[in-house]
Parts: sequence; C-alpha cells; structure tokens
Amino acid sequence: MTSSDERKKEILMLPDDEYNRALVDNVHPHGWINPEPAEKYNLVVIGAGTAGLISAAIAASLGARVALIERHLMGGDCLNVGCVPSKGVIRASRVWSQVRNAKTFGVEVPDGTQYDFSAAMTRMRKLRSRISHVDSAHRYQKMGVDVFIGEGRFTGSDCVEVDGKELLFSKAVICTGARAAAPDIPGLKEAGFLTNETVFSLTALPPRLAVIGAGPIGCELTQSFARFGSHVCIFEKTDHILPREDADAASIVQERMKQDGVCFVFESEINRIKKEGNEKVIHFEVEGEKKTLVVDEILVGVGRAPNVEGLGLERADVDFDPRSGVKVNERLQTENPRVYAAGDICFPFKFTHTADVLAQIVIQNALFPHPFGLGYASTESLIIPWCTFTEPEIAHVGLYETEAKAKEIEVDTFTFHLNEVDRAILDGEEEGFARVHLRKGTDKIVGATVVAAHAGDLISEITLAMQAGIGLGTIGKTIHPYPTQAEVMKRVANAWRKESFTEGKKNILRKWFSWVRKTA
Repeated sequence: MTSSDERKKEILMLPDDEYNRALVDNVHPHGWINPEPAEKYNLVVIGAGTAGLISAAIAASLGARVALIERHLMGGDCLNVGCVPSKGVIRASRVWSQVRNAKTFGVEVPDGTQYDFSAAMTRMRKLRSRISHVDSAHRYQKMGVDVFIGEGRFTGSDCVEVDGKELLFSKAVICTGARAAAPDIPGLKEAGFLTNETVFSLTALPPRLAVIGAGPIGCELTQSFARFGSHVCIFEKTDHILPREDADAASIVQERMKQDGVCFVFESEINRIKKEGNEKVIHFEVEGEKKTLVVDEILVGVGRAPNVEGLGLERADVDFDPRSGVKVNERLQTENPRVYAAGDICFPFKFTHTADVLAQIVIQNALFPHPFGLGYASTESLIIPWCTFTEPEIAHVGLYETEAKAKEIEVDTFTFHLNEVDRAILDGEEEGFARVHLRKGTDKIVGATVVAAHAGDLISEITLAMQAGIGLGTIGKTIHPYPTQAEVMKRVANAWRKESFTEGKKNILRKWFSWVRKTA
C-alpha cells in the first residue's frame, strides 16, 4: 500500500457516524484512484475549497483541460468546518431560544421540556452530508475534471507534483485557503482548545465554555452555545464585541447576547492557561487586577492563517508571506505570470462569496488573456458585502463612516430604526437599524450597515444599487411590499429625500401654491 493510499484511509471525521462517513465518501473518497496526468493542462488548481471548485468547474465547462488537487476534504472550510455546519448550529440555537421565549407569543412551554444538544448536532451533520454531494470528487470527475487526492507541490514554474506524478500546466491557480489561527498564550496548547475546525465534532454540550476573540466566528458560536445552555464567557482585547463594526451596531448584538446569558471580559489580557484534571483554568488580567476563570472547554476565534506551507512556492517563483499569504496583483496574478491565486490564501476578505467571485476573475485573466479575450478583470472594483450571523445579524457593504473620513470622502449619513417599521414590530424583531452613507450632496451610496434579524438578506438591495450605480433615490421610488422588514430600506431613502428637500425648494412650492389659490 502506498503512503498516499494510507493517507486516504486515515481520513476520519468525528463522530464516526453514518453522516460523516457519507460526507467523507463524497469529499475524500476511500480508495480513490488518481488519474494518469494529461500531457499538459490548461489549468491546474491546487485546493478544492470554494475558490478551487469554482475555478475548476468554470474552466472545465468552457472546454479547458483541468486538474484539481485536494489533500484533505473537497469543499474546504465552507462545507466542512465553516459556513454550512455553523449555520446549522445557529439555526438550532435560534429555535431553542424561540421555544424558551414562546410565552411572548401566547405559547406555554411546559416544565420539563427536553433540549437535546446531541440531536441538534446530528441534524447539522445530516444536512452537511446531504449538501456535500455538490462538492464531491465523483461529481467533478463527471464534469471532465481530473481530480487528484493528495499533496500538491510545485516542482518548477510550470509543473506541480502530486502522488509521485507530474502535472505540466499552461496556468495554475493556488486556492489552498486558510486555517484557524491560535494566539500565543502560555499553556493553551497543553490545555487543549477548540476552533471552528473541531467544535462541530462535539456531541456533548460543554457546561462552561470560554471563547477567545469577539469577532464574527467568536460571537456567532458564543451566542449559539449560550442558547444551548452553556455558561459562556467571551474574552476580547477591545472594549466591545465585533470591533470592526460601528459601536452602536455592535452594542445591539452585545445586549442581545447578554440577555442570552453571555458574560463579557473586555480590555483583557490572558496571561496563561493551566489544565487541572478535566478543567481548564484561565489566568487573566483586567485593569491591572488578576483573575481566574475555570471552564470545561476553550474555543479560539482570533483569525485565520494562510495555508502556504508545503506547496513549494519558492520553486515556482511565487512570493508569499506566512501571515498574509500569497502575494498577487489586482488581476490575482503572482510574480510567476503562469500562476494565480484566489480565495483566503491571498485576499483579506475571507468569505465564501468572495472566493467565488475571485475564481471568476482568475478564469477570465488566466484563460482569456487580453487583448485576445474578454479584457482583464480586476479586484479593485469589487463591492463586497458581508454578514455576521448573530441575532440580530449585522451586515455591511462599502465604506464605514470612519473609512470615508480617512479617504477624505465627505458623506451624509442617514439611519432609520426598525422599531419604526411595522413588520419588525409585529415580528418582535425591532432591534436594529439601516444606515446608509452617501457622498455629500448626492444620493450616491458609498457604504451601508444593517442590523436586523435578516440583515444578510436586506443588505443585497444596497449592494445591487452600488454595483449598478443606482442612487438611494431610486430605492426610495421602488415599491416595497407592505408589511415587510425590507421596508426599512425605503424608509431610510425617504429620510434622505426629506432632508434633501431644502427650505429653498419649500419656498418655491409655497409661492406656487399661493399663485394657484389666487388664479384657480
């Protein structure tokens, strides 16, 4: 048995149940036999996460000869340890919260109602397994892609080696993504900790959980586990959660998390962690005062580290940084003109939807070079929305007001609160607002933030307007169904229109109506 075969056999996702076995059968099938390489490939893709899968699928559909290499699980973080499992967990935790608060809507939940964390996690694994066929090795093989399971590394500027076989290419794209980063805290490694890559393997609810890092991943999972019944304490070096977001937006989510039972330790420094039996003791400092916290598990959510190791990038003349990843230009091209990169490995906005669009840019630039093809595509004009899926959600697109000021762009800002939107009131989801930043004196949108139960859906209207160059005035003229929470977008547009209706314009109309009265 070859070392490659042994590695394939060792792939195991815990817990080892029917759903995880079905998942692995799709995304890292046991006994997979790599094909014989073609004489030369139009495109070799290293990494089968979102960016790699999209790159391979589009290229193959256009008739290119494509090889796709994955050393671990096809689907990458999104399918296996990211978007898909986290949203399954979040959905279950929201139901638990709704049941506990059902009395508000006239439902009496009897004492002794059972809440089964293990069942909630089983549901997540079942749905993840169901979705996994989309990213499966067999599906891509049927598309005409040569799928190689194994370690891929460059052996030269136009060659990648995998499983002892050399793949020559005209162009290649690096899509190896990123992994969870861990802070340098004495004793953390020895005590043991969870990340997004391991937390979804839990089958029993940790009674006491510490979360390090109050960014999007930390906050989403903190709120979820608090709703499941864990006593959760979240540590953050700044003075509030989600430090990238507007402070008043983050405070709404923070207050809801507080209602869910979360405790917060802000402006804190963790000095060391010690394991004592089955418990983990966190020694930390706040405002000069030394304290301790005893927990059962620690979850780390402090950022991502690019997967640049073991790729032989030096042999391909590809420049990279261990912290920021592969270095590319606005066309996603590395210093080696044959080699491109896409996704988390090279881009600061580490989202699935960003990886998707970056893959499309790579295909246009790598396979259809200007002037013979479609013209160059660039990352410089991308308008990228994102959302943190807490409750309420926070979604954003474009510039924050502070960023606009830093760029010396003067803006007018308009905010409308959901507690004045009928549907939000009726739904019991009136916490939040829509805020839009306009270039001063115009209705041109430069950025927006939405805090709402469905902010991730609502932000798309603003994103579309920005992409199409449509002003806020057009959104105000657009008929929105009543009653919907999307009406908040029309209302914020009306706020702009009201303010843009200057006193001078009012005086003109007053004179007009006065003349009409006299002459009618």
